[in-house]
Amino acid sequence: MSSRDEHAGLILLVEDNRQIAEMVGEFLERRGYSVDFAQDGVSGLHLAVSNSYDVVVLDLMLPGIDGLDVCRKLRGDAKKSTPVLMLTARDTLEDKLVGLEAGADDYLVKPFEVRELEARLRALIRRDRRQVSSEVLTVGDMTLDTATLRLTRGGQELTVSPIGLKLLAILMRESPRVVSRRDIEREIWGDTLPDSDTLRSHLYNLRRVIDKPFDRPLLHTIHSAGYRLADLDAETTATSHIA
Repeated sequence: MSSRDEHAGLILLVEDNRQIAEMVGEFLERRGYSVDFAQDGVSGLHLAVSNSYDVVVLDLMLPGIDGLDVCRKLRGDAKKSTPVLMLTARDTLEDKLVGLEAGADDYLVKPFEVRELEARLRALIRRDRRQVSSEVLTVGDMTLDTATLRLTRGGQELTVSPIGLKLLAILMRESPRVVSRRDIEREIWGDTLPDSDTLRSHLYNLRRVIDKPFDRPLLHTIHSAGYRLADLDAETTATSHIA
Protein backbone atom coordinates (compact mmCIF):
# COMPACT_ATOMS: atom_id res chain seq x y z
CA MET A 1 0.00 0.00 0.00
CA SER A 2 1.29 3.47 -0.85
CA SER A 3 2.26 5.89 1.93
CA ARG A 4 0.03 8.84 2.73
CA ASP A 5 0.72 12.10 0.92
CA GLU A 6 0.16 14.87 3.46
CA HIS A 7 -0.66 17.38 0.76
CA ALA A 8 -3.22 15.28 -1.11
CA GLY A 9 -4.54 12.11 0.46
CA LEU A 10 -4.70 8.34 0.54
CA ILE A 11 -7.75 7.10 -1.36
CA LEU A 12 -9.36 3.67 -1.56
CA LEU A 13 -11.18 3.19 -4.86
CA VAL A 14 -13.63 0.28 -4.87
CA GLU A 15 -14.79 -0.08 -8.47
CA ASP A 16 -15.33 -3.23 -10.56
CA ASN A 17 -15.20 -1.42 -13.90
CA ARG A 18 -11.51 -1.64 -14.79
CA GLN A 19 -11.68 1.19 -17.34
CA ILE A 20 -13.22 3.61 -14.82
CA ALA A 21 -10.81 2.49 -12.09
CA GLU A 22 -7.75 3.03 -14.30
CA MET A 23 -8.97 6.42 -15.52
CA VAL A 24 -9.72 7.68 -12.00
CA GLY A 25 -6.59 6.16 -10.47
CA GLU A 26 -4.24 7.62 -13.07
CA PHE A 27 -5.82 11.07 -12.77
CA LEU A 28 -5.66 11.12 -8.97
CA GLU A 29 -2.08 9.86 -8.86
CA ARG A 30 -1.03 12.61 -11.28
CA ARG A 31 -2.65 15.07 -8.86
CA GLY A 32 -0.54 13.81 -5.94
CA TYR A 33 -2.89 11.28 -4.35
CA SER A 34 -1.98 7.74 -3.39
CA VAL A 35 -4.64 5.24 -4.51
CA ASP A 36 -5.42 1.67 -3.45
CA PHE A 37 -7.82 -0.41 -5.54
CA ALA A 38 -10.39 -3.12 -4.93
CA GLN A 39 -12.62 -4.68 -7.59
CA ASP A 40 -15.24 -6.25 -5.33
CA GLY A 41 -17.07 -5.47 -2.12
CA VAL A 42 -15.37 -8.11 0.04
CA SER A 43 -11.86 -6.91 -0.82
CA GLY A 44 -12.93 -3.28 -0.53
CA LEU A 45 -14.40 -3.79 2.93
CA HIS A 46 -11.27 -5.63 4.10
CA LEU A 47 -8.99 -2.81 2.94
CA ALA A 48 -11.25 -0.08 4.34
CA VAL A 49 -11.35 -1.75 7.76
CA SER A 50 -7.64 -2.67 7.86
CA ASN A 51 -6.18 0.69 6.79
CA SER A 52 -6.60 4.39 7.46
CA TYR A 53 -7.76 6.16 4.32
CA ASP A 54 -8.65 9.80 3.83
CA VAL A 55 -11.63 8.86 1.64
CA VAL A 56 -13.21 5.65 0.35
CA VAL A 57 -14.62 6.04 -3.17
CA LEU A 58 -17.23 3.29 -3.33
CA ASP A 59 -19.18 2.08 -6.34
CA LEU A 60 -22.76 1.11 -5.56
CA MET A 61 -22.96 -1.97 -7.79
CA LEU A 62 -20.20 -4.41 -6.83
CA PRO A 63 -19.73 -8.19 -6.99
CA GLY A 64 -19.70 -10.06 -3.69
CA ILE A 65 -21.08 -7.34 -1.43
CA ASP A 66 -22.70 -4.25 -2.94
CA GLY A 67 -21.65 -0.74 -2.00
CA LEU A 68 -24.57 -0.16 0.37
CA ASP A 69 -23.69 -3.22 2.45
CA VAL A 70 -20.01 -2.31 2.43
CA CYS A 71 -20.88 1.15 3.75
CA ARG A 72 -23.27 -0.23 6.40
CA LYS A 73 -20.67 -2.72 7.65
CA LEU A 74 -17.96 -0.04 7.65
CA ARG A 75 -20.11 2.24 9.79
CA GLY A 76 -21.94 -0.33 11.90
CA ASP A 77 -19.67 -3.34 12.48
CA ALA A 78 -16.27 -1.69 12.05
CA LYS A 79 -17.25 1.70 13.57
CA LYS A 80 -15.09 3.48 10.98
CA SER A 81 -15.82 7.16 10.31
CA THR A 82 -13.70 7.38 7.12
CA PRO A 83 -15.49 9.69 4.64
CA VAL A 84 -17.27 7.71 1.91
CA LEU A 85 -18.01 9.07 -1.55
CA MET A 86 -20.46 6.78 -3.31
CA LEU A 87 -20.52 6.35 -7.09
CA THR A 88 -23.91 5.46 -8.52
CA ALA A 89 -25.80 5.37 -11.80
CA ARG A 90 -29.02 5.92 -9.88
CA ASP A 91 -29.99 9.56 -9.51
CA THR A 92 -33.45 9.55 -7.92
CA LEU A 93 -33.95 11.18 -4.52
CA GLU A 94 -34.93 7.83 -3.01
CA ASP A 95 -31.68 6.23 -4.21
CA LYS A 96 -29.69 9.11 -2.73
CA LEU A 97 -31.53 8.82 0.59
CA VAL A 98 -30.74 5.10 0.76
CA GLY A 99 -27.05 5.75 0.11
CA LEU A 100 -26.80 8.50 2.69
CA GLU A 101 -28.76 6.42 5.19
CA ALA A 102 -26.22 3.62 4.73
CA GLY A 103 -23.53 6.06 5.89
CA ALA A 104 -22.20 7.70 2.73
CA ASP A 105 -21.06 11.31 3.10
CA ASP A 106 -21.52 12.33 -0.52
CA TYR A 107 -22.37 10.78 -3.87
CA LEU A 108 -21.54 11.30 -7.50
CA VAL A 109 -23.78 10.15 -10.34
CA LYS A 110 -22.22 8.31 -13.27
CA PRO A 111 -21.06 9.40 -15.78
CA PHE A 112 -18.99 12.04 -14.01
CA GLU A 113 -16.05 14.35 -14.65
CA VAL A 114 -12.89 13.29 -12.81
CA ARG A 115 -12.26 16.95 -11.94
CA GLU A 116 -15.55 17.06 -10.05
CA LEU A 117 -14.61 13.82 -8.29
CA GLU A 118 -11.33 15.36 -7.16
CA ALA A 119 -13.08 18.53 -5.98
CA ARG A 120 -15.45 16.47 -3.85
CA LEU A 121 -12.55 14.43 -2.48
CA ARG A 122 -10.70 17.61 -1.50
CA ALA A 123 -13.78 18.92 0.30
CA LEU A 124 -14.21 15.67 2.27
CA ILE A 125 -10.52 15.55 3.18
CA ARG A 126 -10.44 19.20 4.32
CA ARG A 127 -13.50 18.64 6.46
CA ASP A 128 -12.13 15.46 8.01
CA ARG A 129 -8.67 16.90 8.75
CA ARG A 130 -9.95 19.92 10.63
CA GLN A 131 -9.05 19.96 14.27
CA VAL A 132 -12.03 18.91 16.37
CA SER A 133 -12.43 21.08 19.42
CA SER A 134 -13.17 19.18 22.59
CA GLU A 135 -16.55 20.34 23.82
CA VAL A 136 -19.85 18.94 24.98
CA LEU A 137 -22.86 20.48 23.23
CA THR A 138 -26.36 20.21 24.68
CA VAL A 139 -29.75 21.19 23.28
CA GLY A 140 -32.79 20.02 25.21
CA ASP A 141 -32.21 16.39 26.18
CA MET A 142 -29.67 15.80 23.42
CA THR A 143 -25.90 15.89 24.00
CA LEU A 144 -22.97 15.63 21.57
CA ASP A 145 -19.39 15.17 22.74
CA THR A 146 -17.35 16.52 19.82
CA ALA A 147 -14.17 14.77 20.98
CA THR A 148 -15.59 11.24 21.25
CA LEU A 149 -18.45 11.86 18.74
CA ARG A 150 -20.83 10.27 21.24
CA LEU A 151 -24.41 11.41 20.67
CA THR A 152 -27.23 10.77 23.15
CA ARG A 153 -30.80 11.90 23.55
CA GLY A 154 -32.77 11.17 26.71
CA GLY A 155 -29.92 8.92 27.81
CA GLN A 156 -30.20 6.82 24.65
CA GLU A 157 -27.11 6.53 22.46
CA LEU A 158 -27.76 7.43 18.83
CA THR A 159 -25.81 6.64 15.67
CA VAL A 160 -25.71 9.09 12.77
CA SER A 161 -23.39 9.50 9.78
CA PRO A 162 -20.23 11.63 9.95
CA ILE A 163 -21.99 14.36 7.95
CA GLY A 164 -24.93 14.11 10.36
CA LEU A 165 -22.57 14.69 13.29
CA LYS A 166 -21.09 17.71 11.51
CA LEU A 167 -24.60 19.09 10.88
CA LEU A 168 -25.50 18.64 14.52
CA ALA A 169 -22.31 20.33 15.73
CA ILE A 170 -23.02 23.36 13.53
CA LEU A 171 -26.65 23.67 14.60
CA MET A 172 -26.00 22.93 18.29
CA ARG A 173 -23.23 25.54 18.51
CA GLU A 174 -25.57 28.15 17.01
CA SER A 175 -28.71 27.05 18.89
CA PRO A 176 -31.30 28.50 19.09
CA ARG A 177 -30.25 30.75 16.19
CA VAL A 178 -31.43 29.95 12.66
CA VAL A 179 -28.57 28.87 10.35
CA SER A 180 -29.04 29.40 6.63
CA ARG A 181 -28.82 26.55 4.15
CA ARG A 182 -25.95 28.31 2.38
CA ASP A 183 -23.93 28.68 5.60
CA ILE A 184 -24.40 25.01 6.44
CA GLU A 185 -23.38 23.84 2.98
CA ARG A 186 -20.26 26.01 2.91
CA GLU A 187 -19.24 24.90 6.40
CA ILE A 188 -19.45 21.23 5.42
CA TRP A 189 -18.50 21.15 1.74
CA GLY A 190 -16.54 24.38 1.29
CA ASP A 191 -16.69 25.93 -2.17
CA THR A 192 -17.63 22.65 -3.87
CA LEU A 193 -21.33 22.74 -3.13
CA PRO A 194 -23.41 19.58 -3.59
CA ASP A 195 -26.62 19.36 -5.60
CA SER A 196 -29.86 20.56 -4.05
CA ASP A 197 -30.89 17.12 -2.76
CA THR A 198 -27.78 16.38 -0.69
CA LEU A 199 -28.33 18.60 2.35
CA ARG A 200 -32.05 17.85 2.35
CA SER A 201 -31.31 14.11 2.27
CA HIS A 202 -28.88 14.35 5.18
CA LEU A 203 -31.40 16.37 7.20
CA TYR A 204 -34.14 13.84 6.43
CA ASN A 205 -31.97 11.00 7.73
CA LEU A 206 -30.90 13.07 10.73
CA ARG A 207 -34.51 13.78 11.71
CA ARG A 208 -35.32 10.10 11.42
CA VAL A 209 -32.70 9.32 14.09
CA ILE A 210 -32.81 12.27 16.49
CA ASP A 211 -36.51 13.24 16.35
CA LYS A 212 -38.80 10.50 15.07
CA PRO A 213 -38.41 8.10 18.06
CA PHE A 214 -39.02 10.90 20.57
CA ASP A 215 -42.01 12.90 21.80
CA ARG A 216 -41.01 16.29 20.46
CA PRO A 217 -38.79 17.47 17.59
CA LEU A 218 -35.58 19.44 18.10
CA LEU A 219 -34.69 20.04 14.44
CA HIS A 220 -36.87 22.68 12.80
CA THR A 221 -37.04 24.02 9.24
CA ILE A 222 -37.63 27.77 9.08
CA HIS A 223 -39.21 28.52 5.70
CA SER A 224 -37.01 30.69 3.44
CA ALA A 225 -34.52 31.17 6.28
CA GLY A 226 -32.77 27.90 7.16
CA TYR A 227 -32.70 25.47 10.04
CA ARG A 228 -32.52 25.64 13.81
CA LEU A 229 -31.99 23.13 16.58
CA ALA A 230 -33.98 24.05 19.66
CA ASP A 231 -36.24 22.71 22.39
CA LEU A 232 -39.31 24.85 21.70
CA ASP A 233 -41.18 23.53 24.74
CA ALA A 234 -38.38 24.69 27.02
CA GLU A 235 -38.27 28.07 25.28
CA THR A 236 -42.03 28.48 25.75
CA THR A 237 -41.78 27.57 29.44
CA ALA A 238 -38.93 30.01 30.00
CA THR A 239 -40.82 32.81 28.24
CA SER A 240 -43.95 32.20 30.30
CA HIS A 241 -41.92 32.32 33.53
CA ILE A 242 -40.39 35.65 32.51
CA ALA A 243 -43.83 37.00 31.66
